[in-house]
Amino acid sequence: MTEPLTTAGEGFHPHLHDAPGRPAAPLHTRLHHIRADALDGDTAQTGGMRRFAAVSGKTVGSEKLWMGQTHVAPSTSSSDHHHGDSETAIHVVSGHPEFVFVDDSGDEPQEVRLRTSPGDYVFVPPFVPHREENPDPAEEAVVVIARSTQEAVVVNLPGLYALPRDAGSEG
Repeated sequence: MTEPLTTAGEGFHPHLHDAPGRPAAPLHTRLHHIRADALDGDTAQTGGMRRFAAVSGKTVGSEKLWMGQTHVAPSTSSSDHHHGDSETAIHVVSGHPEFVFVDDSGDEPQEVRLRTSPGDYVFVPPFVPHREENPDPAEEAVVVIARSTQEAVVVNLPGLYALPRDAGSEG
C-alpha cells in the first residue's frame, strides 16, 4: 500500500491532541517537510556558486543546524571564503567538484585539491579558507551541506591568503 505524500508543515504527533480550533503546533514540536522545489535561495552567497537553504532558522526555526544545497555551474570556481565558527559537512550528489585549501602545517604552505565524486563526503573545520571548483565543462556539481550553525555563515575573502600570489599549486 502506498501512503500519500505529506504536505509541507504537516506532522503526526500522538502526544499532542490536535483539536479543531486549536492553534497549530509551535515550530519545535513538529516535523517539517521541505520539498526539493521549495528550497530558499535567499541565503548567504559566494561568487561562482548558488546556495539554497532547506533547514535553517528562517525556514523551520532551527537553532543549531543549517542544511541545504550548493550548485556550481560547469567550468566555474567559487570565490575564496570560510564559514566562521561553523563546522561544515558536505555530501557530493552529482558532478566532480574540487575543494581547494591551503595546508600550512609543513615548512611551506601548499595548495591542496580534494577531487571528489558522487557519494563522497568532505569536512570543513571552522574558519578554514577554501573554494569549490567545478572543472567539468558540461555538468553542474551539486552538493548537500550541513552546518553546525542555524544560518549559512559565509565570509568571502580576497584569497586563500596563506599562499603568496606567485606560488604554484600541487595537484
